[in-house]
Amino acid sequence: MKEVHYFPIDRYGYDFIPPEFVPAGKDEYWLRNKQVQAENKHWRGLEASEIEILVKNNNYCSNWDNLLVSDPFDARLIRDSQFYGLVRLGKLERLLIQHHDFRIPTGIRNSTIISCDIGDNCAIQDVRYLSHYIIGDTVILSRIDEMQCTNHAKFGNGILTDGEEESVRIWIDVMNEAGGRSILPFEDLIPADAYLWASYRDDARLVQRLAEITQAQYGAPRGRYGMVGPATVIKSCRIIKDVYIGSCAYIKGANKLKNLSILSSEAEPSQIGEGVELVNGIVGYGCRVFYGCKAVRFVMGRNSALKYGARLIHSVLGDNSTVSCCEILNNLIFPFHEQHHNNSFLIASLVQGQSNIAAGATIGSNHNSRANDGELRAGRGFWPGLCVSLKHPSRFASFIIIAKGSYPYELHIPLPFSLVNNNVFRDELEVMPAYYWMYNLYALERNSWKFRMRDKRVTPVQRIETEYLAPDTASEILNAMELLELWVGRAYRAAQGKDSPRPERGGTAKGGSLSTDEELRALGRRLLLEEPAVVDSLDVLGEGLERSSRPCRILKVRQAYEAYRDMLRYYCIKTLVLSEPPAVKEAARRIFETKNLTLNSESGETTGNNFFLVAALSKVASTGGGASAELSSPAAWENFGGQLVPASRVDALRQAIREGRICSWDEIHATYEEWFRRYPEDRLSHAQQLVCILFERGLMASWMQESTLQPAPLVEELKKVYALSQWMENEVRHSREKDYTDPFRAITYRNKEEMEAVLGRLEDNPFIGVFQEECRKFREILQRFIEKWSSSI
Repeated sequence: MKEVHYFPIDRYGYDFIPPEFVPAGKDEYWLRNKQVQAENKHWRGLEASEIEILVKNNNYCSNWDNLLVSDPFDARLIRDSQFYGLVRLGKLERLLIQHHDFRIPTGIRNSTIISCDIGDNCAIQDVRYLSHYIIGDTVILSRIDEMQCTNHAKFGNGILTDGEEESVRIWIDVMNEAGGRSILPFEDLIPADAYLWASYRDDARLVQRLAEITQAQYGAPRGRYGMVGPATVIKSCRIIKDVYIGSCAYIKGANKLKNLSILSSEAEPSQIGEGVELVNGIVGYGCRVFYGCKAVRFVMGRNSALKYGARLIHSVLGDNSTVSCCEILNNLIFPFHEQHHNNSFLIASLVQGQSNIAAGATIGSNHNSRANDGELRAGRGFWPGLCVSLKHPSRFASFIIIAKGSYPYELHIPLPFSLVNNNVFRDELEVMPAYYWMYNLYALERNSWKFRMRDKRVTPVQRIETEYLAPDTASEILNAMELLELWVGRAYRAAQGKDSPRPERGGTAKGGSLSTDEELRALGRRLLLEEPAVVDSLDVLGEGLERSSRPCRILKVRQAYEAYRDMLRYYCIKTLVLSEPPAVKEAARRIFETKNLTLNSESGETTGNNFFLVAALSKVASTGGGASAELSSPAAWENFGGQLVPASRVDALRQAIREGRICSWDEIHATYEEWFRRYPEDRLSHAQQLVCILFERGLMASWMQESTLQPAPLVEELKKVYALSQWMENEVRHSREKDYTDPFRAITYRNKEEMEAVLGRLEDNPFIGVFQEECRKFREILQRFIEKWSSSI
């Protein structure tokens, strides 16, 4: 098809909007004038003397009447340039602009300007083709081959302009290469939005409404101009087309930027560096993209970075993430993702943040299907080690570390904080539950602290839970404990010759089970709590962990069960003790309303520290289905882009969107903020419900007897958590101390002094000091409660 055409030369710079798309009573500049707020500008025509200077300086304009300027205006600062269409200039004074070490005089030199509005005191030099852009004040444009905007520009948003067919709409195929979870990008999209859109695909009306909302909110008529915000610097670039660029951005040496929104502000400036090619996407506030990176159909969250040739395609990358060298294709990635090595790739995955992909890891494109439609889902804290190869589909709970190796079968690991190992010598899968808590608590605690410290977002639209013990992981721990109880019960029956411990593919025991799962769990719980020696003697095999018939061996079952129990005890008591009065009172109000009881408005303060009220509410909640109907299950929580929320709230949002009661992304984001405001209350209710479950299963000493608080068991549990806090403080230091005392760590140093000069002294570790102080403050609070209730015994 012939794509080169002739047009009359006198129309150069005009007819930007086809006549059929110009509203009645408007001209082709109506939308441009709205964008630039022309009613507040004071342009004027050129004086004869100014035209004379411009011509003398080798400038050309197809119609000098359409070159408008503002006062003050120094015509001598424009040289060797050409102007076509309606061009409007801001103030132009004889000044020097400096950005870093780059200095350039204000003015326009050796450039071609086509139908643009240019702000005050800009420096435009060697821009060969600048067409249909609105340039802000104090902008530097230097050595750009082509910078233009078309009349149907979308600036990375997945919208259509007037007269366009659906086939030109840009979709992002997250989580699945086959496109079954496609979403539309838009400039305000956050990981929570992508998750809402991509995960609930069975809700056809929701999916349809989200597309309609996006088009309605971000769609625009034809004729929008590209924009460059104030104090932005663009130099040494080749092609920039249909790109919105915010203020204070720095773009240098880019090869191609097309159909983008580069969000940037003075508080959160974004940078694009050398050799970069970005097409069809959104670059979030405070992002950095450097050194030959390629991204196509993408969204980058705030304060994220692409470096050293990374490739980001059909993916949403969450806030505060850093990706270098590797390939990321068809993914939805929540905040705080790290992937730094040239020989790793991540494909067709949902990774729920706080994750790290090691060198040589190949996650994806290894399907067990007749099409490329497999998926991988990983909870937060996902860490596949060196050269890990995984097969789709697979699923992992939170904080899973996978040892080096090629895993030949699909995996489903529902045990959080576990170490997974493919034992090729014994041809079996090994899983050590609660590995992190037992052997690398330093990493867990330091990562939580590190994520808080590295969150440099000025405006945190996407809320992020960085604590590793939270409602999502606590619910996973509870489920994991049930699985361990079941497997221990089954192993015990097998050892008695009554059942087979070896599961078939799909996770059912060969020959059927002689006991119900409930009976086996009760048996396993009793053994784990009362007969540790018996448990240690058992060969415990997991079920449904791998799509194979080989053994899936569970390591250190008893220790892991006790670790899980300690983690839940610590999470629950800490949540109850540290809950703020507003959350306590709101939770109390909702529980008492559910029970048709009356709550004294001052009861949140009568006990001084709220703990009596919180403890008592645990019993009230346990007698009728939880804190409220909408929070009936402690397991019903969702990780929504890094923000934790009860699933019932998500269901309510989905219903409101389906029914048209929520009609914009601004309203959806306002709902997320309401979730965040109520999170302390929801977290408290979750901890209360977990306490009730632990009471019922004999995993905590019940301090409520017939609605009466019993001080003795309460003090017993508080003392256990006090001791846990002491252990955690020591274990964090001990975990790191091993790096100093291991003799092999010292073999590259001449002496201890050299090692400390390189590594720093253990005593000076900033995180350990912060963590120790937090532990001590928490124990001070616990000690006050212990003393208070001990006096009542």
